[in-house]
Amino acid sequence: MSRTLRVIDTEEPAPGETPLRVAIATNDMENLNAHFGSAKKFAVYEVWKTGARFIAAHEFDNVTKQAGKHDDQDDKITPKVEALDGCALLFALAIGGPSAAKVVKAGIHPIKRKDAEPIEAVLEQVQGMLNGTPPPFLRKILGTYEKPDFMDDYDEEEMV
Repeated sequence: MSRTLRVIDTEEPAPGETPLRVAIATNDMENLNAHFGSAKKFAVYEVWKTGARFIAAHEFDNVTKQAGKHDDQDDKITPKVEALDGCALLFALAIGGPSAAKVVKAGIHPIKRKDAEPIEAVLEQVQGMLNGTPPPFLRKILGTYEKPDFMDDYDEEEMV
């Protein structure tokens, strides 16, 4: 069984700024501290360059035991992937190969972290990526990825 709580927040991104929807695997709604399959909850936020807002919490009763083996009779992963619809990034302490494949197929980029950390710190790191030079996978998600034009390098060499 799963439950979803949605919150209406009045904080808005600046005009023209598209928020990035981020999911965080958590067991306590305060920290990134769960593996994807065993996460009891996902905290979902919208993040933009100057702020973030809580959007929803998805809670799950039927989770894996972090043993690395999944029961094929009882699919516990698909409902989690479906709950993340609309998210661009997923932060978790770990995610198995089959689960990662389902997440990626749903258009979500999984990011594994070594250690637990406060959700606020994760959100600040995402804001830092948005304000700096985002990595290629994030530029692609944001629609700002430009393929390099190798002819520019050629033109510069000719000028020297």
